[in-house]
Amino acid sequence: MSIAIPVLDWSRFESGADRAGFVADLGRACRETGFFLVSGHGIPESLIYETFRVADAFFDLPVAEKAPLDIRKFGTNRGWTAEGSENLDDTTTQVDRKEAFNIGLEMAADDPRILSGEPFRGINHWPENLPGFKDTALAYFAAVHQLGIDLHRPIALDLGLDEHYFAPSLDAPLATLRMLRYPGGNRDGDAIGAGAHTDYGSITLLMTDDEPGLQVRPRGGDWIDVPQIPGAFIVNIADCLMRWTNDIYVSTPHRVLVPQRVRRSLAFFLDPNPEAVISALPGTGQAKYPPVTGAEYLKMRLDATYTPEPA
Repeated sequence: MSIAIPVLDWSRFESGADRAGFVADLGRACRETGFFLVSGHGIPESLIYETFRVADAFFDLPVAEKAPLDIRKFGTNRGWTAEGSENLDDTTTQVDRKEAFNIGLEMAADDPRILSGEPFRGINHWPENLPGFKDTALAYFAAVHQLGIDLHRPIALDLGLDEHYFAPSLDAPLATLRMLRYPGGNRDGDAIGAGAHTDYGSITLLMTDDEPGLQVRPRGGDWIDVPQIPGAFIVNIADCLMRWTNDIYVSTPHRVLVPQRVRRSLAFFLDPNPEAVISALPGTGQAKYPPVTGAEYLKMRLDATYTPEPA
């Protein structure tokens, strides 16, 4: 059976030229593969380029300058992830051959949500002496966050809901922008860029540098390569949205093979607001899962991901 990952032009929906057709195509992809590509999204190419540039500048820093930002020091899913400190495929002991840097929703240290101990709220931890890094990363975060909210409009329509149903659960999300770099090398033995996994939140929007390596395993199928369309976002359904839709949508396993050359990507994980209750949506039948908040679900998944910090 041939399985295709569709490329959807966002302007069909946003312009009003073919809203119904876009909703139908998106709904089919969400039910069948859980993956689709989005072109025509309007995020400037210059912003994408600059975000890759500042990410490269960070990853090129000596380990001694990145180590104070180690993500395991903070408990808020923000900071630097060293190569070999994650194991996304929890069915193996295989560690991922990649490094990453995470930021979340920007907040001041005296934000009431931080002071009250709201789960996963915290300040971002920025590298020093990297001009433009913070401003560029926050501009990219804001642009992709808005696109993620907008993509939930046709998702809501496909599910028979009000177009803006999801917006109140996504306006202050536990979202993460993750800059990633996979060193190039051979694929001998058990080496993996990122182990087989599903994502945690509602949807993920991934921008790559067009270096191949990302693969998807649709239900009942084998691993297939995700097509590389320059400038298009790769979007996938994640576990919270599958749970929200009572398994109508599918969260599909995917992995990253060790690339032949260095591979870079920008992954935006749109997890819901911490207090958002994830329970079966209206019209989806008897609930298959008990309700859970966005924060509870994220904690459960992150606790299984990170290897302990070395002594």
